Parts: sequence; C-alpha cells; structure tokens
Amino acid sequence: MVPTAVDVSITETASPSTSAGEMASPPTPPPESGTSKEKRRQRLFCGIHRMSSLPNVGRSRSSSAPYAAPTNLSYMSLTPRSTGSITPGYFSSGNGSFSSTPGPELTPIDGAAVPLATRKTLNLSSTALAPTTACLPADVTVSRPRSRRNRKSLYDFWSSMPDEVRVQIFSYLQPKELVRVSRVSKEFYRFCFDGQLWTSFDASEFYSQIPAGSLANIIASAGPFIKDLNLRGCLQIEHYQRAQILVTACKNLMNASLEGCRNFQRSTLHDLIRSNNKLMNLNLTSMTAVTNSTCKIISQHCPRLETLNVSWCKQMDARGIKMVILGCPKLQDLRASEIKGFDSIEVAKAIHETNRLQRLVLSGCVDLTDDALKTMIHGLKPEVDILTGRPIVPPRKLRHLDLSRCSQLTDRGVKALGYLTPELEGLQLNRLSELTDAALEPIIASTPRLTHLELEDLSELTNDLLSKHLATAPCAATLEHLSVSHCENLGNSGLQPVMKNCVSLRSIDMDNTRIGDLVLAEAAAMVRTRAARTTVRGYRPHVGLKLVVFDCNLVTWTGVREILSWNAETYRGPSSQPTYPTEVISLRCFFGWQQTVEQHMQRVLRGDFAAATRLERKWADYMQAVEEAGAAGAGIRRRRRRAREAQLLHANEEEGGGIGGFGRRRARTMAASCSIM
Repeated sequence: MVPTAVDVSITETASPSTSAGEMASPPTPPPESGTSKEKRRQRLFCGIHRMSSLPNVGRSRSSSAPYAAPTNLSYMSLTPRSTGSITPGYFSSGNGSFSSTPGPELTPIDGAAVPLATRKTLNLSSTALAPTTACLPADVTVSRPRSRRNRKSLYDFWSSMPDEVRVQIFSYLQPKELVRVSRVSKEFYRFCFDGQLWTSFDASEFYSQIPAGSLANIIASAGPFIKDLNLRGCLQIEHYQRAQILVTACKNLMNASLEGCRNFQRSTLHDLIRSNNKLMNLNLTSMTAVTNSTCKIISQHCPRLETLNVSWCKQMDARGIKMVILGCPKLQDLRASEIKGFDSIEVAKAIHETNRLQRLVLSGCVDLTDDALKTMIHGLKPEVDILTGRPIVPPRKLRHLDLSRCSQLTDRGVKALGYLTPELEGLQLNRLSELTDAALEPIIASTPRLTHLELEDLSELTNDLLSKHLATAPCAATLEHLSVSHCENLGNSGLQPVMKNCVSLRSIDMDNTRIGDLVLAEAAAMVRTRAARTTVRGYRPHVGLKLVVFDCNLVTWTGVREILSWNAETYRGPSSQPTYPTEVISLRCFFGWQQTVEQHMQRVLRGDFAAATRLERKWADYMQAVEEAGAAGAGIRRRRRRAREAQLLHANEEEGGGIGGFGRRRARTMAASCSIM
C-alpha cells in the first residue's frame, strides 16, 4: 500500500545531527484518487488553514498533560511562494534570522490540492509560528500581569505601631477633640478613652457641649487614672447616679475642684473625700453640701492636704476651719471668704500655734475682730520687749494676707502685723474705712518682699504715707502692683514720689483720686528710664505699665498726650540709627478719650509707630482747637470752624488707621465742611 502524503505531521524535535538535505527532500506526488477523497482532503486543508491562523497553535503543552514531549507543529502555505524561507525564522535555530538555503518550488496541480511533505523541525518558539509576528530572542521572557488577588497589600503603618506610641499621639489632643475623634472607629474609641489620656480632666471648658452620658463614661473609663479633676460649674454631674459613678471610679485624686456644684449630695461628697486620701488641693467653693462634718472628714482622711478653699460655704463656720488646721499638718493655703465665726479666740489660737499658713484669705469675714487678729499674730498673753514694746514671738510665715471688707478691723488690730510678717508679699486691706496711716507705717517698714499692696477705698489715708514711707521703704524697689482707688485725699504730692522711686511697678489703680498730669508725666519718665530701646524697624513692644486714671478731674488731655507721645516716640541714638521703644504704657482714662487711646495702642503694639504718631498729632490739634473755640472774644466763629475741621481730620485718621496707615476713610471733604459755614 502506497502511503498518502500527509499535509501536517507532528514529529519529534530533530537532533542536531540531522542534515539539512534530509529535511529539504522534495515531497512525493500523490496518486490520483476518487472524487470523495479529494473533497475530504480539501476540507482537511481548510480546517488546518484556519487553525494555523490562531496565535496559540504552537503553544507548548502543560507539564501535567499526557504526551508532554517537546513537539512542534509545522506547515507550509497552500499558495505559491517565492524562493526562500517560507516563514521568518522557520529554519533558524530560534534567533530570528532567515535561512540561506532556498526552499523548493511547488507547482500547483489543476483540480487537486498541493500536497505537503513531512518535515522535521528544530526547537522553535511558539511566537515563530505566528505568520503575523516576529520571533523573540531566546533570552527574552514574556510575563503576564498578576491578578489583584496576588498583589501584595500596602504596609499598614497605624496597625503596626505600638500601642504606647498611639496613646502618645492621642495625648496631644484636647479633651473636647478626643470626644470627637472617638466617633471614627471602635479602635479609635478604645484609644480615646484610654485612662492614660485622662490623668488631668478639666471639664470646665467643654462640659456644656457634651451630653451628660458621655461625661459619665469618660469619668467611669478614666477614673482610676485621674489625678487632677476640675468639675467647676459642671451641672451634668450633679445627678445622684452620675455623682456616684464619680465616687466609685476616682480613687487616686490629688487635685479636685468642685466649685459651683451646688446640688452635689452631702453623702456623695463625703464618700469622695474618704476614698481619696492623697488629696493635696481641694476646692469646694460655694457648695451647699459643705458643713463642719465635711471639715472633720477632711481632717481625718486628707493628711497630705496643702490647699483648701471653702469660700462662700454658708453651711459651715470657723469651727470647721479649726478642725482642718489641727488635722492637716501640711496645710499652707486656706481660703475662707465670708465664713462666720472668726471672732472665736480658739480658732485664732489654733492658727497662731500651728504657724504653717502661707496664704490666708479672710475677705468678707465680718465677724473678725481686732482681738482675734492680734491673737492670730501675737498669741495669747505674749512676752513684750521692754525697749521696743513689741511681743517676743516667732515671726509668722504668712506670704499673702487678704483682710478686705472685714468691717470691724481698726488700727489696733492691723498694726499687729508690723515687724512679725517679714515674708509678706501680698497685702489686701480694701474697704477698711477706719484705717489710718498709723496702722500701715510699721507694716510697710518691715516687709521688704512686698510686691502687691491694695488700699482701695481708704478715705483716711494721706499723701505722707506714700511720699515719706512707701517711696522710701525697703519694698520700694520690689513693689509691682499698687491700688489706691477711691482714696480721695491722695494727689500729686503723694503719688509722684512713688512713681519716681518704685521702678518695678507694673500696674497702678488711681481712679477717683486727686492726681493730675504731673503723675502721668512722671510715669512716662520712669518707664523711659528703665526700658531698653531697639533699632529693629517694626518691632512690636509689650505693655510694661498699666495705669487706671478715669474719673480723675485733674487729669487733662495734655497728660494723656504725654503717655501717647512716649508710646510712639522714635529718635536717633548714638549710632545715628532710629530707635524704637520696647515697653509701652497702657492707659484707661476718661470715656470720651478712651477710643482714641485704644486706637493709638493698637497701632503701637503692631509696630506702626508712624501711624500712631500721626493719630496723636491730629488728636492734639483737635483738642487744642476745641479749647480755643470755647474761649470768649473776637473770632469765635473762626475758632469754632477750625475746631470742626480738626475734628473731621481726627475722625478720618482714627477710622482709617489700617495696617501701614491705609484704610477706608469717611466720605467727607474739607470743602463740604467749609461750605456749610
């Protein structure tokens, strides 16, 4: 039987020893056959031709499939071709070069298909079998894109961060911000309510903006960690159940402020004090739940207490104060404003014997008498020095003493403070109408560290106390704050030496006194002497002295101008460079001038000295024109017109003082004002 030539054959890969002549042997022409065989052969040719046009015909089989031998499919075109290689790289070794051996010429036979000979091929890449593509080099690999499932996920920086670092990041947020951030996710909620972030809990700034439930949750979550608790004015916590949560959760408080919680239950307050024996500072101002029993519990369970504020607690008296003083050995700061019962000698004796208080605030204690105050300082029946007539007792440790509005005190009681309070820094004796110079002279002479002195509304004081005692006292160099408001007998002769000698003054209240322009000029000279100057253009100075001089009838616009002139003064120094002030004076004066003074201060504080000088000059021209317009005599209409023109100029400058002196001014012209006249 004569074998029929097969158009396509699958053969093993030719070995390197196969000769090119054997591979290029011409095919044997097929014998003539019947019509049916020719039709079947034609259909086979068409099918193979369609298969050869697909790009994956020559793709290698998978390693798991049977017959995985390295085989290739070769074919020849059914149409006549020119001499040469049939397909680029067909007879090459896979490097994409054309073969130099010419191929055989195939003569088509009429009515019959062109037979294909069986050919053995070399190792060919699958890309070389595609008729429309070129062969790739053997060292080039084609990679397919990876699916999304196989892609490596991004590095989660937040989740991989240690918890300690994340808590530290949240610690930079304010309590109100922590409550907002807690809504982001459950993880953020867990970190935002971590107890380490709430060691200091101050609800006085945001308690009205968050619901009571959230406030209770914060306290319940962070209670064991809270050391500083401030619930000033917090009304949400006054409910019995929420207050009980506070008592149950907070066991390590060191500083607690319940000021203004007027509906706080008494039993709840007592339980809170009992469960926190580490309390050092306790503020119970204006609480109706505070009684003498509360003070007894404090004396028994708060041995570390240093500061106690029970001012305006109407349900207790000085007997509770006595128990706290005797039971708290570290108590240094006691504030008991408007507490009754301080006329008791036993309470005064306890204060004298302990001698631990550094701050004592008894303002508004109308029961305090001269005998009680003397007992606090001298004790009962002290030994008296024959030469000086002073009691021989240890000096008191008081540094701040407030006896304002203790209406029963006179010179006899206040004079006892002299020579026994050498460490006194602050003294407030406001509204003790019966005090005279004799009560204050020994105190001023024996307090070299005095920095704050308030003598408001002492109508019996004279200029001699200030000029002969305060201006020459040891505390003159350290005095920073002085208040002599409503001391109607004080004037220039008393306050002018104080301005000159007390060079450390930062604030002086002199309203409703008899001072005049000389005191303001002396204040400007004092600041000019102590303050340094700078050559930096646009330097922003700071306020170094505050003066309050409203309702002083002898103060005129000339004195006010002296202050404004100093604030904006620029002159050339020794180096021929302009110098600018670094310290200015803040002034509160007559209401009609205050607007100009404040506008001038705004320009000075932003470093615009030119605009401030221009405003000061136009205001001075206006004030001078007003004074001239009020004078009688000829030319009164001309002087009034000049006053109105100066007023317009000053108003335009005051309203148009933007940055650099530029801004929108009033829609007025001088021609219009003259036409009206």
